[in-house]
Amino acid sequence: MILFKKRTDLYKYIEQQRKKKLKTGFVPTMGALHDGHISLIRKSVSENDLTICSIFVNPVQFNDPSDFKKYPVTIENDIYQLETSGCNILFLPDVEEIYPEGTGQQSSYNIGYLDTILEGKFRPGHYQGVCKVMERLLKIVMPDNLYLGQKDYQQCQVITRLVGMLEFEKRIKITICPTLREKDGLAMSSRNMRLSETDRKKATAIYRTLLYIQKNINNSEFTVLKNEAEKILNESGLLTDYIEIADAASLKTINRRDDKRKTIVLIAAYMNGVRLIDNMILDE
Repeated sequence: MILFKKRTDLYKYIEQQRKKKLKTGFVPTMGALHDGHISLIRKSVSENDLTICSIFVNPVQFNDPSDFKKYPVTIENDIYQLETSGCNILFLPDVEEIYPEGTGQQSSYNIGYLDTILEGKFRPGHYQGVCKVMERLLKIVMPDNLYLGQKDYQQCQVITRLVGMLEFEKRIKITICPTLREKDGLAMSSRNMRLSETDRKKATAIYRTLLYIQKNINNSEFTVLKNEAEKILNESGLLTDYIEIADAASLKTINRRDDKRKTIVLIAAYMNGVRLIDNMILDE
């Protein structure tokens, strides 16, 4: 595996490989890698000649500075996992490399209502920061295939919209891969590293809540169902940001089941200050 820290060096190398007609896959991450990330790497390796992973903890997508400071960093283990999973290139830039003009420069991306609902509502400015870094990374790597995880479902939609806004949709194919879970159902997440063993067990209530909604979606009023779901979370010590039932294609809230469109349940909740998100598409 080759490690690049400078965007110009990475860009030149990928262009050389592209001239050889090599197909490229890209997995952007913020590090603290787990099996969910590695599943994306392996998917890329199986479908491309060259797999690129980036590790960059993007400061401009954190609306809470303390959350940024606490984000886990495990770079040595990350490199080991990437090497053993067949990754060809690691892009490991510092903040100045991605934002040479500084992080204070404002950007504005018209991603519509996705910027004001769910994660956009509870983390103002978050998706503007995601778009800012993803635009820069995509212009450097310009992959044939981009691999994203379903756990960050709304972010997948934001990045898909960004790719369209940049007019890259004919060059970049986006593949959204299923959420990987621990044996007890907890969605794999870098933030799980910040949970104590006791809190980690309690956090499995998020998955149990998703299953509860899936089981009762056809038998209860949505308002009642969400209230009962919140009780399950609260009883396990989770503080809820939102529990929402939405159209899976648009993420617009729905109040009744429609068999003609896929339905998704999305949850965000805190366990002792650690914010966790998860979702489940009910029709799969």
